Amino acid sequence: MKFEKISKRQYMKDIVGKFPIAYNDIKLPKRGTAQSAGYDFFSVADITLLPGESIKLPTGIKFKCDPDKFLAAYPRSGHGFKYGVMLANTVGIIDADYYDNPGNEGHIWVKLTYPQQASISIDPFVIKQGDAIFQGIIQPYFTVEDDDADGERVGGFGSTSK
Repeated sequence: MKFEKISKRQYMKDIVGKFPIAYNDIKLPKRGTAQSAGYDFFSVADITLLPGESIKLPTGIKFKCDPDKFLAAYPRSGHGFKYGVMLANTVGIIDADYYDNPGNEGHIWVKLTYPQQASISIDPFVIKQGDAIFQGIIQPYFTVEDDDADGERVGGFGSTSK
């Protein structure tokens, strides 16, 4: 299992001209401490969100894992506690077959949402390029004994139900 940068070709398609990060400055996810469960993913740009706003961000990262595991994307605790910022889909699931798929090479994106909840905060949510924006935790999963799934992924994000 490992994290990798997307190819330079995918970088040109997804990031160049939209976000101001050089290919060599994309940071691979890493754990903050020896006991951390999550791998921090880092922002490719400076962003500021006001309550009620969302942003979709590329990470420049893809993830290769064993077929009986997946990567779960979770919000960072401090972002939720201080601001109410969350992942738009609450928890993201990156399946093993998302890696190197023909739709987008397995490029992991995140959509951060800053809901309008004045009871938590009304201050702008500010992230600098290189700051941690969410965490990924590698998890095993199990299938039932009479599972008969035999389909193959033919695209990127959201393609398994098509």
